[in-house]
Amino acid sequence: MLTTRKCNMIFFRFTFLVLALNFLTVYNRPAGVHLRNMESFIQAVQQVEDSNPGLSPLALARALRRTAGHDDLMTVHFLGASHNLSDTEGLEGSILNATSFSFFDKAIHHIVTDHGEERGVVLAPDGTTVALAPLLLGIESGLKAKMEGTEAVGIFPLSLGRTLGLSLLSLQDIPPSMRLGPNGCWDNVEQPKVFKLSRPATLATDAVINGGMDGVILGNHLSKLPATEQPQALSEILRGYYNFTLTEKQGIDAVTSYISPKRRQLSRQLLESLDLHAEVMTTLTLVWKLEKTEWIALDSGLGNAVQDGLKTFMHRYLDCPQIIPRCQWGAKASRDTPIPLSLPLRFLYVHHTYEPSRPCLSFSSCSRNMRSMQRFHQEDRGWNDIGYSFVVGSDGYIYEGRGWSHVGRHTRGHNALGYGVSIIGNYTATLPSRHAMDLLRNHLALCAVNGGGLTGNYTIQGHRQVVNYTTCPGDALFSEIRSWEHFRE
Repeated sequence: MLTTRKCNMIFFRFTFLVLALNFLTVYNRPAGVHLRNMESFIQAVQQVEDSNPGLSPLALARALRRTAGHDDLMTVHFLGASHNLSDTEGLEGSILNATSFSFFDKAIHHIVTDHGEERGVVLAPDGTTVALAPLLLGIESGLKAKMEGTEAVGIFPLSLGRTLGLSLLSLQDIPPSMRLGPNGCWDNVEQPKVFKLSRPATLATDAVINGGMDGVILGNHLSKLPATEQPQALSEILRGYYNFTLTEKQGIDAVTSYISPKRRQLSRQLLESLDLHAEVMTTLTLVWKLEKTEWIALDSGLGNAVQDGLKTFMHRYLDCPQIIPRCQWGAKASRDTPIPLSLPLRFLYVHHTYEPSRPCLSFSSCSRNMRSMQRFHQEDRGWNDIGYSFVVGSDGYIYEGRGWSHVGRHTRGHNALGYGVSIIGNYTATLPSRHAMDLLRNHLALCAVNGGGLTGNYTIQGHRQVVNYTTCPGDALFSEIRSWEHFRE
């Protein structure tokens, strides 16, 4: 016999399913042939700007929302209906012709097919994948607040809050770790056309969360521009954040502007100031009310489900560094069955690559270095795979080697006892960037502890401490790590 509580739970789950299906449509249709990278999208936006001199970035963001059909009730609540906004008039000839409409619709409209292909996402120059819809909603929210002199109340709900809440509550019967993600891989990073997910999708895939965090970052930045400063063109806003150049003289440590490799650092700074649980629950309340669903107060079980899911979100997307997966940097398969590690481990062994001897400063150069090292380890040394567990670039990212679960070939006699992490470059006389060292010392290690990969009282050691014949990780880097917490002589 159904109790009132059971009926309410069934009603809630049905409601969440309906909302989820409205928010993320899953179906099949032929994929577009255009390249799905951020630069292609930026170039298309710039073409619209060039053909419409004086076009404001807010008007263009609204027109793109209109093209993609993103006038759902919550978006209209915060931003207004795009077809009723006067500043989008006259743009039909630039955007809504057949060719432009098809491009922007396919570029922005987010779906996951039943074959696991995620669309409405693009490959950014830094090697990460970004959903455009939440990114553009965050930017539009920030621009609206800036131009109208109002409070930017819609940035978090539209970019991130709604997605997180619906994803966490629509999948209550599975562990919190499976209610978010997954990531995936492109068919070809040089000419990306198809992005396949690594497992069945949630509403909050990694690309959606990346786009949401970028929307929160850029939206907040735009909303707080000084009264005397006008926002840049939309193409320039995007290009400044995603298309940047790092040099050894002007590395990531010296960059003060907002750029995509700092996504998690900047998101943490913004989200830590919020009561994240309260913000998400408030967003869900608004979703229900706007959908005219009969409102029943959330019980503690549903609130706890959101709280548990947000702990997973904080761990995976804010505590942990972004890790570029093997398929993304072009790894070859291991030549033998990987040996599983017995977790948690007690040691973290620090290396430098020595060769390549220079820091890598972009996704393309770091990926090239990873392939070169794997080729050397497999072909010259006869190992099954690249030796390191993880490799740290100076582009702001960590690259997956043998990963969290498999024994590496990095520290002779100690491979099964700890993770071997190498920073690309020769650090005999100079240090890596502060950002690269921080990724290893404070983020990868914390991620490993909280994820069950390292014990809480783990030990950091340099390669030279446990293998006699090497000076790795270089005199300068070894001197540095001796001051780190968890280092042991």
